[in-house]
Amino acid sequence: MTSLVHSLPIIEHPNADPLAALHLSAVPTRRPKPLPMTMAEARERGWNELDIVFVTGDAYIDHPSFAMAILGRVLEAAGFRVGIVSQPDWHSCDAWRTFGKPRLFFAISAGNMDSMINHYTANRKVRNDDAYSPGGRIGLRPDRATLGYCQRAREAYSGVPVIAGSVEASLRRLAHYDYWSDKVRRSILLDAKPDLVAFGMGEETILEIARRLDAGETVRDLRDMRGIAYALGAKESAELETARSRSRETSDARHAGDTELSRVRLPDVGGFLTLPSYEAVVADKPTFAEATKLIHNETNPYNARGLIQFHDKQAVVCNPPCFPISQAAMDAIYALPYTRRPHPIYKEKIPAFEMIKDSVTIMRGCFGGCTFCSITTHQGRIIQSRSHDSVISEIETMTRDPQFKGVISDIGGPTANMYEMRCSRPEVEAVCRRQSCVHPTICKLLGTDHGPLVKLMKDAREVPGIKKVFVASGIRMDLARRSPEYMRELVRHHVGGHLKVAPEHSDTGVLNLMRKPASDDFDKFADVFERESKKAGKTQYIIPYYIASHPGSDLNAMIDLAIFLKRNGYRPDQVQDFIPAPFDVATAMYYTGIDPFTKKPVYVAQHLRDRKLQRALMQFFKPENYFEVRRALEQAGRQDLIGPGCDSLIPDQPPREALELRRKDANSKFRGEFVHTIPAGAKSPTQGKPNRKQSRNAPSSGYRPKRKSSES
Repeated sequence: MTSLVHSLPIIEHPNADPLAALHLSAVPTRRPKPLPMTMAEARERGWNELDIVFVTGDAYIDHPSFAMAILGRVLEAAGFRVGIVSQPDWHSCDAWRTFGKPRLFFAISAGNMDSMINHYTANRKVRNDDAYSPGGRIGLRPDRATLGYCQRAREAYSGVPVIAGSVEASLRRLAHYDYWSDKVRRSILLDAKPDLVAFGMGEETILEIARRLDAGETVRDLRDMRGIAYALGAKESAELETARSRSRETSDARHAGDTELSRVRLPDVGGFLTLPSYEAVVADKPTFAEATKLIHNETNPYNARGLIQFHDKQAVVCNPPCFPISQAAMDAIYALPYTRRPHPIYKEKIPAFEMIKDSVTIMRGCFGGCTFCSITTHQGRIIQSRSHDSVISEIETMTRDPQFKGVISDIGGPTANMYEMRCSRPEVEAVCRRQSCVHPTICKLLGTDHGPLVKLMKDAREVPGIKKVFVASGIRMDLARRSPEYMRELVRHHVGGHLKVAPEHSDTGVLNLMRKPASDDFDKFADVFERESKKAGKTQYIIPYYIASHPGSDLNAMIDLAIFLKRNGYRPDQVQDFIPAPFDVATAMYYTGIDPFTKKPVYVAQHLRDRKLQRALMQFFKPENYFEVRRALEQAGRQDLIGPGCDSLIPDQPPREALELRRKDANSKFRGEFVHTIPAGAKSPTQGKPNRKQSRNAPSSGYRPKRKSSES
């Protein structure tokens, strides 16, 4: 191999659709069995050796709402022997040897969520449960699970290719801000050291990897694939740096961030973009913001360039994203023989499964482009929908299950009402770099017809054996209001008394930073919802969701939101605190205090005390929040909202419940384990001595404040 980045061109549209052509006949037609989790189960299938071993941080649930089930079934249908190692004990590599040495590769996944978001709240406290674990138990996966899992895979069997995927690997494939360590971390490729990172949804990618490795190609040969990121070796990186310098010398006043390397021994895919280096984004926050803008401008697979980012002297290469899969491919994926249940090994309920078991996915992707959301980044901006017949067929299959009660809990996807919506001008879509198709206004070229979705909803509820079909996915309200027929069908037949929607905020500036519609859009939607409910003779309510402490949201913005909630009679039971997830645009705002696209300064509530005030304002009506709300109002100079006035948020005098709560231990609400905290008195695991790296948050034993030596 002489090229720096694979000499072959990156694969464009294939002549044949590899997923649509899956041999479903190769899968047993009798009641399906889950993929094996033990070698005994593998031998029952007649397998003495496995081709691919999946290692996942989630419990194994064989349901098409879970990535591990989909990818495993896709490979099985293509004739590969696949085993699942679920939530292994990462303290040794024994679990990685469950099936022996895999013939082709290890597939590593932290799970359906980034492991740090799975473990910790916005206040960096350890969560009390894990929805993807049996019994909701915590502690069944490590922090930064991809790192530990890749390390153990290499330790178990050297020489076996290690391919990392899932949300965690996708969103950390380049230098990124990590909220829990409060610093910019290197690409996960350099810390976890997988051979490749497969980013995005991954069905076509993993099938291509398996087939090419099976055909005798090496991991290096796979560098021509879309949806792949990899790290160059030291020698390759040095050669690439020389080529990059030569390219800069021959470019006429071209910005380093826009350097095209398409003619410098790189694949011919419209050029490669060199991002600011890891060292540059660590040293300078405006540079980090610029890098974020460059990355997000290269997400349209039809015009995206590859990305190169140097970390010291080593280069990380990120190829363009995969093209959206076809409807035939979507249909083939969801027609595979899932058991739709957790593996029989589990005796406890798995919360995520209980929530999703009777749902039906009809599409993927989201063109909303909300800055705080990772869906667009991971699934893509282009909507990929299943056919009407495919969805109805799945519902009919569900009705034949004796455990199914006839109620579909949700028919939707990342959003409920983007089904079969797409740009009406493919030639424009191929060159578009717009971050959202619906913000600041709905693009005039966007197809917003709800007709196919309305027909699907009608036919779904008429399937024999179906009692009710609910819509629980998030509804894009600005789109929904464009279709009176959709609103009528939704309100009359698909709402179970309450409809959850996500206006997210009421402040115009914050909504613009979120890429959400103006607050009056929610008012108009609520009016239509109430009117249609009355026509249907139903008493139904909207439950709005809002985010506290999002970049741009200061105390005044949150006070305005609290007033809005009071005037409209909304009392949120749950408050969503903004969590800066890796790769998101809002995360760049949080870290840098800059909007990456406008370069304007953005207010950020970074301190815990500020975030507490914003959270309390959203639930101003709770007695336990009285003193926090009062502090926020006084700090903002809004004492007019304290007292008996119509818009007043709290009374002059604290309620008895607030006083009683205040008398309790003030620190009780903050007790618990925090990220990177070692409890006081912890012992070294090797020598039994006090741990010298004990957190500063842990109380020190033996300190006496009144001692003379302490006063000097």
